Amino acid sequence: MAFDITNELFENLSRYIDTKDDAAIKSLFIEVHHADIAEVIDEIPFEEAVYIIKLLDSETTSAVLMETDEDTREKILQNLTAKEIAEEIDELDSDDAADMIAELPEDRQEAVMSKIEDQEHVKEIEELLSYDENSAGGLMAKELVRVNENWTVLKCVKEMRIQAEEVRRVHSIYVVDDSGKLKGRLSLKDLLVASTRTHISEIYIPKVDFVNVLDDAEDIANIMRKYDLEAIPVVDDHQILLGRITIDDIVDVIKDEADKDYQMAAGITQDVEADDSILDLTKARLPWLFLGLLGGVGAFIIMEGFQQVFESYSALFFFTPLIAAMAGNVGVQSSAIIVQGLANDDIKGSINSRLIKEMLLAALNGFLLAVFLFLFVWLYQGTINLAIAISVSLIVVIIVAGLIGTFVPLFLNKRGIDPAIATGPFITTSNDIFGILIYFMIAKMILGI
Repeated sequence: MAFDITNELFENLSRYIDTKDDAAIKSLFIEVHHADIAEVIDEIPFEEAVYIIKLLDSETTSAVLMETDEDTREKILQNLTAKEIAEEIDELDSDDAADMIAELPEDRQEAVMSKIEDQEHVKEIEELLSYDENSAGGLMAKELVRVNENWTVLKCVKEMRIQAEEVRRVHSIYVVDDSGKLKGRLSLKDLLVASTRTHISEIYIPKVDFVNVLDDAEDIANIMRKYDLEAIPVVDDHQILLGRITIDDIVDVIKDEADKDYQMAAGITQDVEADDSILDLTKARLPWLFLGLLGGVGAFIIMEGFQQVFESYSALFFFTPLIAAMAGNVGVQSSAIIVQGLANDDIKGSINSRLIKEMLLAALNGFLLAVFLFLFVWLYQGTINLAIAISVSLIVVIIVAGLIGTFVPLFLNKRGIDPAIATGPFITTSNDIFGILIYFMIAKMILGI
């Protein structure tokens, strides 16, 4: 049954904390999922959040802390002692433990690590912290079930029982040789039906997907999405099995990347949130706003250069916003499709074939829209030459905008630059300028001014 987070819940919780009714607080959260508790923690006053974290057992609160908002977690950890944080980390898998340690200042990291009793856990955390956070090494957990190809089924089952005590969820059973090199995976069905004297080398499946410890997180996300994997093993350059990455970590990667792309598409260059300081928000927004300002200045200069055209056909001025808007819209549509395709690894073939397809698509859309615009201008203004000039301009502008919106993200991606930058003000501003320039040049040519 879903846990209802209501105003009544917050009122009761606040009253229990004020009266220090610890038993009532504990009973309130009995059998409640840690994600629901985390949602409560994010909504209540900070002092109450710290009180609850210190009250509940570490097995629960460690999972809760990993689900809370990053800023909330940082504040809570600041109010816990090194020993209390170490108790939380003791309950976490190695990947989550490393993530929590990484959020602490360096001096506190050392203090907390010295308080962790399980030295094997400490070594695993230190190893994970040595990798880039956006690599397979930075995502992987050390907890997994591995069996030796030379074991019999009987010994394999005994060893698996021991290893499984340290693993929250067994996604796969990985087979290694005596040197720890990944050989394949073991089917639970094959293990159950095999004789106890059968060697694992006779029944394991050699085909297994894996990633290198230095592989990029986005590439791993694409692999797991493509092959519908719940977990994937991580190896080094010598094929030695180091750990595994599970789907929950990849979901976080996908979400973070989507948030970043969304902000870049909106013209925000840094990873910011609504609650950040005015200075941080200004730094994130101002560069692209300034680019938009330069684009507006550029459009003004172009329009000033065609003043004679305005004097002869003043109606052209009133259609300028329409041309600019269509150029921006088409460019953003084209770039959004390309960026999405690149993110999902769905873009195949050469850039030329992609540009030809986009040109044909833009030409068709432009023609259909131009027919409507031609009829409107002709009937409203009564001048067929003006209607032709504006309609032809619209077709050309849409084709050019579509080509720019397609080419720029592909070009940026080839150069190792995040193509999401091409879906925001960059494309809109450039297409506005090109659109206005093309509009007046074609109008001047057709109208013979």
